[in-house]
Amino acid sequence: MENTNLENGIILIPDFSGFTEFVFNTKLYTGEYIVRQLLSILIDVNNQYFDISEIEGDAILFYRYDSKPSFKKISKMIQDMRKAFNMKIEELSEMLNTTIELSLKFIVHYGKFSQYNIGNFRKLYGKPIVEAHQMLKNGFAEQPSYAFYSHSFLKNSKAHEADSSEKMMQLSEVGGIQYFGNSLV
Repeated sequence: MENTNLENGIILIPDFSGFTEFVFNTKLYTGEYIVRQLLSILIDVNNQYFDISEIEGDAILFYRYDSKPSFKKISKMIQDMRKAFNMKIEELSEMLNTTIELSLKFIVHYGKFSQYNIGNFRKLYGKPIVEAHQMLKNGFAEQPSYAFYSHSFLKNSKAHEADSSEKMMQLSEVGGIQYFGNSLV
């Protein structure tokens, strides 16, 4: 059996840091409202560049088939998502008179994967999908807000474009990590 649906593509997963504690310390209705607003802003900023495979709790599994991924374009997307997320947190904190202790981490990976349909759902399948999820639970991150670019993504993207090395720490064979700190941008 041969799969003709196998293509190279980018996996992007924005994931909330601090989500478990947030859920346990926030009233159900308030928490649901905040999470819905934050996920929605990430989807809006995406502006249909990536397709959405799944939304699970506090994470979105975005993907895009792309034989020539651009580090610069993905890095800009991450900056825009992060800025909109942080602005939305400020807005919601003020509106709801509460402190929202959430930040964003991003996983960016690249490889061959396929998709299949079950009813109305499109599911992704392949080693890169599993690897991207494993990267969420990495032991490398020393701060809660970061972008983790896999070695595969960096190797296959135009990673040597201007601005690509800004504050990125190389992590031997697994890729690179870029920390964001606490600023809005």
